[in-house]
Amino acid sequence: MHPVEQRDEVEMLSLMLLIRRFEERASQQYQAQKIGGFCHLYIGQEAVVTGAVAAVRDDDYIITAYRDHAHALARGTSPDACMAELFGKETGCSRGLGGSMHFFDKQNHMYGGHAIVAAHIPLAVGLAFAIKYRGEDRVTLCFFGDGAINQGAFHEALNLAALYRLPIVFICENNLFAMGTSVQRSTSLRQIVDRAEGYDIPGEIVDGMNFREVRDKVAEMVDSIRKEPHPAFLEVRTYRYRGHSMSDPASYRTKQELEKYRLDDPITRLRAQLTREGKLTNEQFDLLD
Repeated sequence: MHPVEQRDEVEMLSLMLLIRRFEERASQQYQAQKIGGFCHLYIGQEAVVTGAVAAVRDDDYIITAYRDHAHALARGTSPDACMAELFGKETGCSRGLGGSMHFFDKQNHMYGGHAIVAAHIPLAVGLAFAIKYRGEDRVTLCFFGDGAINQGAFHEALNLAALYRLPIVFICENNLFAMGTSVQRSTSLRQIVDRAEGYDIPGEIVDGMNFREVRDKVAEMVDSIRKEPHPAFLEVRTYRYRGHSMSDPASYRTKQELEKYRLDDPITRLRAQLTREGKLTNEQFDLLD
């Protein structure tokens, strides 16, 4: 078993800033009608994927849904290749054929970018099955939103993962809304993590606005999986600051709710922690940004 190297937290803060600025630029270019199709932004959720990626090795597998720009960037895909993909250029990470919802980077073990809600979760189970079948020391991280948990594919995938004791962490990025429908209106459970209990899969809840909490919990799960393969489930409670997609004005939520979560910005929080501990000065932060 190869240990995971501890990622420098200032480096991870820099990655969170890269994701934020990339998404802001994507928004500008979309509004200028330079980018076509759909565009789903990750602004506000940066601590989730950076925390998770900080807990795994470069040869572990990542797969996600359509809000995928951040996952590719976090995995090491160049910003140029990501932006080129949004513009439909051949130099894009999917050769300009995938667009915003279908980022793909086999070299960095980022296997999409999938547009159909929950359809990639069985694919993630397939990746985990391949790992176990080949006897490899790897783990699959499968990201999806709260809207995916009511889809049949989600349940079938969790059942197989539990049945075959596969090395996978199911990471539900619960940003409280599936498009414009709140999780309270769409799901009977008080806690999404309870869905995993029905398949005898251990689950936890973490604060998705806290980079360290996400990293430490994913690291704990991955370490356990490497010792003895099994699935795990993590409900990450987070919040997106923009609408579901660029065409969504997000009128279904209040300004007060949005402001509440903006005050708990994951980038601001990690910056404050590092500054308090003497690991980052204001001048150093300005250089990062």
